[in-house]
Amino acid sequence: MAKVPSAVVAASGLVGGYGVARWTRQRPLGGVVLAAAGAAAARQWRQQAGGVAAGALSAAYVAAFAGSHPLARKVGAWPAVFGVAGAVGLASWVVADRRRGGA
Repeated sequence: MAKVPSAVVAASGLVGGYGVARWTRQRPLGGVVLAAAGAAAARQWRQQAGGVAAGALSAAYVAAFAGSHPLARKVGAWPAVFGVAGAVGLASWVVADRRRGGA
């Protein structure tokens, strides 16, 4: 079975975490989704690109989550979430997934 690229895991964690929090009205449940996807992506980043890269991408993941909040006031919630998810996904692909042909 093919492994899901870390870029997809990370971007899906940001989008999915927000979606779950919004639709269930349970922010902690969205946080569980966000954290689970972040941990899964970090594990892949470490395997694919090493500890330093995994640390940097994990910091980018957390910064994207935090940065989506003030960005949402300017562009709206969903555009902000999709924007930061795309940025983290791209960074993940460039640093980790591209080396393995995307998977």
